Amino acid sequence: MTLHQPDLAALPPGLGDHLLGVAAAPSILGRFPGLSLLPATLPVPRSKIEKIIADLAEHFTATLEDRAAVAGRLAALRQELAKRGLAGLIVPLTDEYQCEYVPLRAQRLAWLTGFTGSAGLAIVTRERAAIWSDGRYTLQLAQQVDGALFERHHITEEPPTDWLKTALKAGDRLAYDPWLHTEDGVKGFAAACKVVGAELVASEDNPIDAVWADQPPPPLGPVHIQDKALAGRSSAAKRGDIAAALRARSIDAVILTLPESIAWLLNIRGSDVPHTPLPLAMAVLSADGGVDLYIDGRKLDATVRAHLGDVRLHEPKEFPAALDALGAAAKMVQVDPATTGVYVLQRLERAGAKLVRAEDPCLLPKACKTAAELDGSRAAHRRDGAAMVRFLAWLDKEAAQGGIDELTAAAKLQSFRQLANELRDLSFPTISGAGPNGAVVHYRVSPATNRKLEPGNLYLVDSGGQYPDGTTDITRTVAIGEPSEEMRDRFTRVLKGHIALATVRFPDGTTGQQLDTLARHHLWEIGLDYDHGTGHGVGSYLGVHEGPQRIGKLGSAVPLRPGMIISNEPGYYKTGAYGIRIENLVAVRVETDKAESGKRWLGFETLTRAPIDRRLIDLTLLTPQEVAWIDAYHALVWLDIAPLVDDETRNWLKQATAPLGA
Repeated sequence: MTLHQPDLAALPPGLGDHLLGVAAAPSILGRFPGLSLLPATLPVPRSKIEKIIADLAEHFTATLEDRAAVAGRLAALRQELAKRGLAGLIVPLTDEYQCEYVPLRAQRLAWLTGFTGSAGLAIVTRERAAIWSDGRYTLQLAQQVDGALFERHHITEEPPTDWLKTALKAGDRLAYDPWLHTEDGVKGFAAACKVVGAELVASEDNPIDAVWADQPPPPLGPVHIQDKALAGRSSAAKRGDIAAALRARSIDAVILTLPESIAWLLNIRGSDVPHTPLPLAMAVLSADGGVDLYIDGRKLDATVRAHLGDVRLHEPKEFPAALDALGAAAKMVQVDPATTGVYVLQRLERAGAKLVRAEDPCLLPKACKTAAELDGSRAAHRRDGAAMVRFLAWLDKEAAQGGIDELTAAAKLQSFRQLANELRDLSFPTISGAGPNGAVVHYRVSPATNRKLEPGNLYLVDSGGQYPDGTTDITRTVAIGEPSEEMRDRFTRVLKGHIALATVRFPDGTTGQQLDTLARHHLWEIGLDYDHGTGHGVGSYLGVHEGPQRIGKLGSAVPLRPGMIISNEPGYYKTGAYGIRIENLVAVRVETDKAESGKRWLGFETLTRAPIDRRLIDLTLLTPQEVAWIDAYHALVWLDIAPLVDDETRNWLKQATAPLGA
């Protein structure tokens, strides 16, 4: 049920809007970072201000999660579409920045449908409505979305463009918000409309915003500096390199709309969205190295402004006019059509700019970590590994006594991560799944779904931390009591795939797609598979999912390069029974500078430090080389983590990392 929104009318002018923005940004580890943006002296007690912000945030969340209101919201949207003469609307889960995690203001899909997964899209027409997501969320869609209101589909097996051909008729006008779609996406939808004689039209404003009465404002979280000692390079050096590349191609400027690119380029971080330290902003980098940054100035204190130096600061509302100015001057402007809202491209072209469609120039250098960033990641993984080992030792002791549930376990793991006082946030909501919940690939525990960890269960925990020196992501599958032979067989096959990927050597120029089969081979042997990618890129105190590198059936065309960090996470999921995943982060490194072929050869350095459950390993399925890898990995875990934990945990770790067969 929606809570009563606090009354802000009695506050001094401007303060109410400020508090709304702070409340619309995420609470991180129990507090709102935007509190630091408030003046030292306030007209009302600070405790009252904090209570108002907390109440506002609770109101926003309760409204968003009110599934009982979904039918009314769907009806209101249809009325709005009819008023505008529109046959339907496409509703993606994204914002104008194309972020993975979006602020409350941009959670239009959740508000409309009740679905809270991290990937999805809905289409509403006068008579029908449907929602799509991928294989990670098949079960979650069924649990959260009313099938009487929305048809539920797998986005690759039953793509929305096919659905549109059955849902539209000649003369229909299907709307989209041009800020929320890329150019390729728009082309696909336009082609589907054309087949039936319908038309895809850009909406000047989003129709959902017109019917979402208490939609949160843009978030207001503070920006902070990412020190050069952690970044490894100065912002000036990064800007100089990209500007030189622009000049070499006679390009006047590049548009940057990905906040992670801007954060990397300017050596800043923010707190506007959950789990990723991003400042929501857009920028224009000119060929002379100058930067125009479009950001809410309230997020910048004097220290950050000094760090930004000659960066020219503007409010976000000025960005469209800046696009017009580039066009009026007939500038040659680079834009990434894969990561930029089509609004930007359309506005530039209408204004007269000459567009160069090319990849965001920050993506590849950001993905190839500096030596400082790699050192930071190793340190973060040792710290994170100590927390994981404390957790696994606690779990081994407490779960056998009963009484532990998924929520308790997730909270305990977070508390261990906070012990070192370096945790800035979780890198994503912890996946804490016991028994059948572990089979939901991106399961998110709630009081309604919370299960006990019972004997005979497998418990899957996928979690990570954001630290100033690195981002972590680890999955461990743990036996609660005695596992079945089937569980041990499936776990060992997943482990064999994990080892095959961890130990592979490959020539320079190899893509992740070429390596994906290695992780699946031993499952394929018995007719099994998993419906998710095998590896995603990871940032340096940035996004836990970072491109352009990827390992998967539909992997990236970008070759793996030294310095890239990527996950190694094969799995297996038996619906209604259990889930298995083993995930470490690895860094691409040079193994041989120049082999006989003339090419250098690459491999992976495993960064993650936490034991793999020996009770789930079937030794009869392992080769001597695989046993040797596990023993060597566990020896590294012991060497790095034993000095960081207490005596009781160290004794547990000694057993957990003992050689197989010992």
